[in-house]
Amino acid sequence: MPVDDPYLVRPAPGVHAYVQPDGGWCLNNAGFVSDGGRTLLVDTAATERRALALREAVAAAGVPLPRTVVNTHHHGDHTYGNSVFTPEALVLGHENARAEQLAAGHQLEMIWPGTDFGAVDITAPDLTYGDRATVHVGATEVRIVHPGVAHTTGDSVVWLPAQRVVFTGDLVFAGGTPFLAMGSLAGSLRALDLLRTLDTETVVPGHGPLTDPSAYDSTERYLRYVAQLAGDGYAKGLAPLEVARRADLGEFAAWRESERLVANVHRAYAELAGEPEGSPLDLLAVLTDMTLMNGGTPILCHA
Repeated sequence: MPVDDPYLVRPAPGVHAYVQPDGGWCLNNAGFVSDGGRTLLVDTAATERRALALREAVAAAGVPLPRTVVNTHHHGDHTYGNSVFTPEALVLGHENARAEQLAAGHQLEMIWPGTDFGAVDITAPDLTYGDRATVHVGATEVRIVHPGVAHTTGDSVVWLPAQRVVFTGDLVFAGGTPFLAMGSLAGSLRALDLLRTLDTETVVPGHGPLTDPSAYDSTERYLRYVAQLAGDGYAKGLAPLEVARRADLGEFAAWRESERLVANVHRAYAELAGEPEGSPLDLLAVLTDMTLMNGGTPILCHA
């Protein structure tokens, strides 16, 4: 199997994580829970081709195709493949995730017009919740928790308490840089506190290889580093791009998508200015600054 092929990991009986290396832009993780008679899927994929491969992986594991799909948030890499599993499956997500997905529409095609996304029918959650929801897959209890505004305004954590497995969505990027442009720095710190309250052994991040709760600590160190950088730069009247260009990433230099630092400084500046958490940023300005941070080369969708 080529090293960049998606692969399955079975962290507990009846639970599979679907990992798409290298976990960069547009290469998210998904997963599924099954008792052999029914199946729940966590997230889909960015392209029709990758969503079809995910469906094949579910079938190859010898379990039924999902009747429920849970979206951890609205971003297209986690939701564009929803239509591959509907109408047979019901899509569940936070009420804000539904609104955000409908508002975003085909945003990924606008950001990456050269990527072959295939036939993508925007398919938002059919069923929404506000704070917490529970789905029972046979004897397996799947708890779905909204952590508040964090990576986006509509995040969901999918926790399997008996199996001690959590799907964090993009609250955690294993080996990758967090991305706060559509969420909140302060809220992301609170979300980590929530994750720490869950009795978990295996962490399935939104991107990157499976990890454990130590990932919360490294993520928190990065977020506090951004907060310090932004606080100093804001006090000096520096533009986010200037702050990011001057920064010494230290232990975070090896993380993928380091250009996200400038997007995160934009978000921190908005919060320092008193803007509500999750309030929209100027996406074009953020993308332009990330391109400049990337040496003038547009960031690429790896899907």
